[in-house]
Amino acid sequence: MSLHLPRLPDDPGAPFPDIANALRQPDGLLAFGGDLSPPRLLNAYRHGIFPWFSEGQPILWWSPDPRMVFRTDGVRLSSRFRRELRKSTWVVRADTAFADVIDRCANIPRKGQRGTWITPAMCAAYLEMHRLGHAHSIEVFDESEGACRLVGGIYGIASGHAFFSESMFSAESGGSKVALAALAYRLHGWGWPLIDAQVENPHLLSLGAERLGRDSFSKAIHALVQKPGRPGSWQEGFGMLPAARLAD
Repeated sequence: MSLHLPRLPDDPGAPFPDIANALRQPDGLLAFGGDLSPPRLLNAYRHGIFPWFSEGQPILWWSPDPRMVFRTDGVRLSSRFRRELRKSTWVVRADTAFADVIDRCANIPRKGQRGTWITPAMCAAYLEMHRLGHAHSIEVFDESEGACRLVGGIYGIASGHAFFSESMFSAESGGSKVALAALAYRLHGWGWPLIDAQVENPHLLSLGAERLGRDSFSKAIHALVQKPGRPGSWQEGFGMLPAARLAD
């Protein structure tokens, strides 16, 4: 690693470097090393930092500028997709299939990508975060004709009134859009204003994601993570949400 890139100490409670010192190229690379223990991960997200690395690399920590975010009242679904949703038999739940969602996110083929950054170590770390009530999954099921098939999902970390999305997948067209829209719908109802989407890409922009400068993002997150959150399972609190309701 570059001598200009700090290495994190072994102590999982040690502070991260100031995000203002993140590299411009590659955008947002802040530090390397450390571990993926729950205290370290929670500390990272609460300071606008997340891990992102491939198999064989050291753990890399990032805080890009600008940051991609969704306003929870700003997810955009096309008129055509909304018309399809009105006839949909899909339903959305939370925290009933976390392991399946992260496995699908790790293994589903993605255009232009080889392999995945969701390594076995990352899977294990977020499964532990889920067990502790910090990581959550939103699952889209097709329940037509007595079936119960997982057709889409998203997972991430919650802290205070902030949700930090990590990855989403579609097993059928539109599955991830429904998961994202359902997450935003429920969070907006809870008074949570932002979903962190991390790094810009055209698909996120098409769904209504916005660019937020790192300083503005950091200030917003600092305030949101101080608020009382919803630790533990979201299964009951999220409830069962018919996908058709998202067409309104």
